[in-house]
Amino acid sequence: MMISRVIASLSALMALPQMAQAQEERQVAISVDASKPAGELPPVWRFFGADEPNYATMKDGRKLLVELGELKKGEVFFRAHNLLSSGDGTPAFKWGSSNAYTETKDGKPVYDWRVLDGIIDTYLARGVRPYLQIGFMPEAMSSAPAGTPYQHSWRPGFSYNLIEGGWNYPPKDYAKWGELVYQWTLHNIERYGRAEVERWYFEVWNEPNGSSYWKGTPEEFYKMHDYAVDAVRRALPTARVGGPDVAGAGGAFMDGFLKHVSSGKNYATGRTGTPTDFLSFHAKGRPVFVDGHVRMGIATHLQEADRGFTKVLSIPSLATKPVVIGESDPEGCAACPGPQNAYRNGTMYSSYTAASFARIWELAERRKVNLEGVLSWSFEFEDQPWFAGYRQLSTNGVDLPVLNVFRMFARLGETKLATTNDAQIPLDQAMANGIQGEADIGSIATRTADGKVALLLWHYHDDDVAGPDARVRINLKGLKAVPAAATLWRVDGDHANAFTAWKKMGSPQSPNQDQYAQLEAASRMQAEDVAVTGGARGAATVDLRLPRQGVALLMLDAK
Repeated sequence: MMISRVIASLSALMALPQMAQAQEERQVAISVDASKPAGELPPVWRFFGADEPNYATMKDGRKLLVELGELKKGEVFFRAHNLLSSGDGTPAFKWGSSNAYTETKDGKPVYDWRVLDGIIDTYLARGVRPYLQIGFMPEAMSSAPAGTPYQHSWRPGFSYNLIEGGWNYPPKDYAKWGELVYQWTLHNIERYGRAEVERWYFEVWNEPNGSSYWKGTPEEFYKMHDYAVDAVRRALPTARVGGPDVAGAGGAFMDGFLKHVSSGKNYATGRTGTPTDFLSFHAKGRPVFVDGHVRMGIATHLQEADRGFTKVLSIPSLATKPVVIGESDPEGCAACPGPQNAYRNGTMYSSYTAASFARIWELAERRKVNLEGVLSWSFEFEDQPWFAGYRQLSTNGVDLPVLNVFRMFARLGETKLATTNDAQIPLDQAMANGIQGEADIGSIATRTADGKVALLLWHYHDDDVAGPDARVRINLKGLKAVPAAATLWRVDGDHANAFTAWKKMGSPQSPNQDQYAQLEAASRMQAEDVAVTGGARGAATVDLRLPRQGVALLMLDAK
């Protein structure tokens, strides 16, 4: 009954009228100089993750991994919690297990890699590689006090504190912990080959600066981290190791960690410092429910990213290391539905994703941070009600609108082009106040490897209420050739939107075969031709309409 009420509530919220208000359409002018490079646009979007590792091997998880792998074959990475947790491999909300480590009655280790192999095999077969999180603590190795339940009992609607359990304690024996990691790494090399495992990311634990995920002291975490990194590097000296994937910028915990890995005494080796190939932290927004609608918290998200960048730049010997925002999302709990999270099924999530990634790219460039990844903590929840309000990329195997924004990112080039835009909210304003005055009608123009011009556009506002469309005029110059038409892909209320189609068919919780096929078709982006008006000396103009909370990608074959 509880789930049914939640779904009904979310469906009612998302069914609020989304027709543009009776206001005059906003006129927007964007200029792109196709002959003028303006820096690089690294493909930082190609990282994803989830609490529940076992979903990856289930029917809808396997299907979604195919879609992720096709975004950028062999260069998409997946991070999952609970890979070393004890259990029978049955997933639950914010839980999973592999039973990789148990002990005999006399305390000898028993390693069983079958579940882990199945998960990693599933990734690699679909063009996805591990961002391998080493955790959590196996039950036989946990230092939790006697009588502490090992697996948590959390479920949607419960207090977040209930995710605690024996799994989030330090090891009783750090040598056994290191040996577990060493043996797992050796096994991965034997199974997948040295060259393959060299391409993975290795990090230890999740958010050790908060009590929900870590019951030890900071020093105990540094020790556990040192033993794990030493074990990986003993097995594979060329492995890519880093961390610590703290919640937010990490505060004093992150300061201590950075000092420890750069100049502290290594607990495992006795030498100075800990090998560190990348640094990672988390950044989240904070949506609220006000006046009957969701108001997003993009300013909070960007402020936390900026604080994280400032931290990693604070130690000169680490300042040039690659950085991964190991979780970067509109808010903090993918499995938590609720009114403030009612943005997830529709176009608010997709437009927020475009607008937030654009600002994080810009912020990293401003700070001169070596940004390598921005990981979206969103996957899917197997066998749950349709459009149940979880933060995910698909529901029951049907893509949500947000996944199409990642498909748009994948079509962008890695060379930015000089662009002016009279409706894009400046970074400092977005960081200070969010997007709560005029809407943010933004753009990124790029040159692709094969010479095309790709222009990403979004029409975003923090408040999930109706508003006028934007009439966008795009003026291009410096084109080597002017095509008669450009290709346009759209994600909005009427395009690439299975949620809209589902509501139109009556919101069925058991779609039949024909309805399922209709939902799949409705979820896909469809290319359309847009007229290009040619001008003198490689100039051209394109006009298009961009609805509120819409995202579009325009591609010109102008070689």
